[in-house]
Amino acid sequence: MTPEIKALVEWYESLSRDSLATISNYYTSDCYFKDPFNEVRSRDVITSIFIEMFEKLDSPHFIIDEVICDENKAFMTWRFNFSWRGKSMVINGGSHLRVSSDGLVNYHRDYWDAAEELYEKIPVLGWFLRRIKNMAKA
Repeated sequence: MTPEIKALVEWYESLSRDSLATISNYYTSDCYFKDPFNEVRSRDVITSIFIEMFEKLDSPHFIIDEVICDENKAFMTWRFNFSWRGKSMVINGGSHLRVSSDGLVNYHRDYWDAAEELYEKIPVLGWFLRRIKNMAKA
């Protein structure tokens, strides 16, 4: 694992509202970021996404399970743990990262199944989505 990716993994595993102040140590100012809900090209907007996460969720934190990398790209699998409305939840996902020549992340694409990891856990919507999923299996 490169020193830059190792530092990023450590940052994510200890991510807090306060540590967001150091995001410029890890991401370029024009970093591309995409997940199931956002697509942006700005470190400042990425910071805003994280701030919103800390405002809306209780005890959000990442556990990085595995990292595969070479000198300028990496893929890491993770678990995102949090509580929402008193219920503990876990989202399993992965992140594709590209690192620029200055050692900062300039591309961050998150992959996770919003339907399975989130929507299916909402009572009525979850029942409906699980039913459609089961019908598709037949």
